[in-house]
Amino acid sequence: MTNPKLDNLNALTQQQYLEQLQHICSSQRWQQLMLAQRPISSMQQFKQVAADAFKQLNENDWLEAFAGHPMIGDMSSLQKKYSQAKHLSQTEQAQVAEAQQDTLQQLLDLNHAYLERYGFIFIICASGKPAEVILQALQQRYGQSREQELSTAAEQQQQISFLRMENLF
Repeated sequence: MTNPKLDNLNALTQQQYLEQLQHICSSQRWQQLMLAQRPISSMQQFKQVAADAFKQLNENDWLEAFAGHPMIGDMSSLQKKYSQAKHLSQTEQAQVAEAQQDTLQQLLDLNHAYLERYGFIFIICASGKPAEVILQALQQRYGQSREQELSTAAEQQQQISFLRMENLF
């Protein structure tokens, strides 16, 4: 049994395929690794190829992937930037948008401190999480070493990407 969405994805030109992958993860290396495995015959294979590609990323690749996300709690960046995945980020951060102004300000302030400390924005799979839970995670993770936090952020990036893959199909 074929998957019409998968068939359509495989039928895209190389450029169109890369554009679809940008919605999942903005690391160009990850996208190229995915492209090299076309055609994909099943969703299970797509996820496995994606997982294998994630294992090959280095720090710069991860930083490029993180840069494709708006800062959690910075609702103006959701509106002004990141047009390639703006609708996805808005959906993923929907509960954050409903938070109290004080909580949003705490998130924004700590996010800026996090960016200054680690050199990249705080990444968390925010889907279904209220702002208070995200703020608590940010507070807990802020004490990690840069190496630990890079690893944690990479894991979160993968969770976000896998959710986006499911939404694609």
